[in-house]
Amino acid sequence: MYQLYIANKNYSSWSMRPWLVLQAFQLPFQEVMIPFPFERNTGTFKQEVLAINPNGKVPVLIDHDLMLWDSLAICEYLAERHPDQHLWPQDVRQRARARCIAAEMHSGFSSLRNACGMNIRAHLADVGKRLWQDNAELRQDVARIEQIWSERPEVNDFLCGEFSIADAFYAPVVTRLMTYALPVNESTRQYMHTMLQHPAMQLWMEGALQEQAWVNYLESYQQQPL
Repeated sequence: MYQLYIANKNYSSWSMRPWLVLQAFQLPFQEVMIPFPFERNTGTFKQEVLAINPNGKVPVLIDHDLMLWDSLAICEYLAERHPDQHLWPQDVRQRARARCIAAEMHSGFSSLRNACGMNIRAHLADVGKRLWQDNAELRQDVARIEQIWSERPEVNDFLCGEFSIADAFYAPVVTRLMTYALPVNESTRQYMHTMLQHPAMQLWMEGALQEQAWVNYLESYQQQPL
């Protein structure tokens, strides 16, 4: 059985990606959560992660004596270990496209990441409206994401047909668009609906909504409730 080390489901977009892949494809794994500290560089989070992973970050996948520490590398490894599960699309063209768009998400969209941190519990429509007006780079990131999503094979499909690693990589974007109520077109809303109906996505979001931990340095738009 794999072990997957993650941080808070409410905040940790990188943890979300391999967790969704493991859950969606019913690969046996044990979830080990190491919660973020209340303030950056406090508590024991860094020490606990460093004991497992020398770069001090999550997610981390353990398979017996093998440790993997990058979300895309983890998913590629799982795809190789379980070729019968088709974690990447079976069609060669869709598989190539899935890898391209997952890699683009892995390395890009910094304006969306920086302005709209993942926070599934929050409702920040007013913040989103202001960010949308003031941040041209954010609008450009969302426009590119909408373009990618609009090129899925069918309007009711996932990005490359059946659910794949590519969808797991864009799943945190779905939550960000919801949290900040960013204006998107009907095709985008349909894809969001498709993703939100996936059982693995629902399980992650349920877990996020049940969390009580408040991570102050990830709550730049809100004050801790009394």
